[in-house]
Amino acid sequence: MSLRLIPELHRATHALGLAVASIPGIDVDQAQAHVLAHLHARGSSRINDIHAAFGHRRSTLTSVLDRLAARGLIERSPDPDDRRSVRIVLTRRGRAVASRVHEALFAIETAARSAASARDVVGFLRVAGALAATSPVAGKVDR
Repeated sequence: MSLRLIPELHRATHALGLAVASIPGIDVDQAQAHVLAHLHARGSSRINDIHAAFGHRRSTLTSVLDRLAARGLIERSPDPDDRRSVRIVLTRRGRAVASRVHEALFAIETAARSAASARDVVGFLRVAGALAATSPVAGKVDR
């Protein structure tokens, strides 16, 4: 019995990482790129919302956010709606970088969607969700 889904998912994830690394003048890793694209699309976000979107360990997400902050791409600010929460906000420079990252990822997704039917996309999302949900650590991820 051979693996079919996981190697393809790994290959696709690796290809996305290479695509992110090839964006001229950006120099962010894949995790940072996804956070930047998230902030570009949704605006400022609570750390908990970013955590829920990507499922990182909290320590991993903190590290990603620390690196983005050190590069001047994001700032942490108190959440005006919930003083216990922190919001992540793109800086002026961060907005420019996030826009370029989002454009690059959007182009990749658009090309992939054009090569697949709407049914294929729904199926992919179902399979990806099932893989995430059935992972041995799915219920153990620090959420």
